Amino acid sequence: MALTKVSTGVVDMSQDTGGLVIAKGNGTNEQPTCNPPTTNNLGSIRENTTENKVEVCTSTGWQFLEEAGPSFIPLTVDYLVVAGGGGGGGWSSAGSSAAGGGGAGGLRTSYGTTSGGGSSTESSLILSTNTAYTVIIGTGGVGTNQGVGTNGDDSKFGVVGAEIITNGGGGGGGAAITGSTGGSGGGAGGQYGTGSGTLNQGYAGGAGTSTAPRGGSGGGGAGSLGGNAIGGASVGGNSGDGLNMSITGNSVGYAGGGGGGSENSTVISNSFGGGSGGASGSNTAATIGIANTGGGGGGGTSGINASPSGGSGGSGVVILRFPISYSAPTISNISPAGGLTTSVSVDGSYRVVTYTCTTNATVSATLTF
Repeated sequence: MALTKVSTGVVDMSQDTGGLVIAKGNGTNEQPTCNPPTTNNLGSIRENTTENKVEVCTSTGWQFLEEAGPSFIPLTVDYLVVAGGGGGGGWSSAGSSAAGGGGAGGLRTSYGTTSGGGSSTESSLILSTNTAYTVIIGTGGVGTNQGVGTNGDDSKFGVVGAEIITNGGGGGGGAAITGSTGGSGGGAGGQYGTGSGTLNQGYAGGAGTSTAPRGGSGGGGAGSLGGNAIGGASVGGNSGDGLNMSITGNSVGYAGGGGGGSENSTVISNSFGGGSGGASGSNTAATIGIANTGGGGGGGTSGINASPSGGSGGSGVVILRFPISYSAPTISNISPAGGLTTSVSVDGSYRVVTYTCTTNATVSATLTF
């Protein structure tokens, strides 16, 4: 069949309401051929019937049209997902010891060099536009007057069924009660056991002591184990370290455990992001974990203005970092209504969006780029 050549560089089809019919093929059907590319077939286009995309013949072979030029920037997203911190344990006169600090919320990230629990950072996500993604920010656990603090709530980001999930921090052990397992584990209450952390999210809480008087142990953090209680002196164990992250462009500490309570002592256990433990000798109450960082609550002790309660854990956070050529995702389906706060900033050629919860309840929403 003879070929008809078009002499002009422009073919005006603006009045045609139909579509231009082009060649079709799949991965094995090379018509028109681009294997190898030649001066005669460079620039040929066809519909790839396997991928349902238009592709163009380039010097390196077939490439999808949307990827053929240097201007295409994929939607590569780095993330930081931190769950709510665990609540600190409460003192009990029956236990004859102070309570453990709450474990930090689990931490997973693809940004930087280190993720929670001593693991390496994870792979960045390649996302799609016009696709719905779920975000959930977990609230912190409650510090108790007596017994084990409650665990923090989980945080999530991603497609339903395949999300990046972090586990809420374990509650600190009450006097004579074991700490709970969580993203990072709750510290031991007195001589009892410690809570374990979750692999690649956080560390275990500190161990108890059998030597009275007994302090509580520190909750585990994303960066290190919770400190062990010191027997005899009744000094609470220091909290496990959190991690300093710069995903927003500024270094911020996340996911520190809560310090253990100190029985009959003025020594206050230290904390990195979590709450400090109470100290009965100075009548100092346990403090709460820092909000929006997943910090664990401090462990309680006796004589704190008649309030032996541990501190509550801090709420979690989800942070997304992606090329500035993409706008911040639209938000829908917020539950509970008004429970989500969004902050957008720019760091060089990247846009950074931070999601936190504004209530004492876990919040969920749908994001669409």
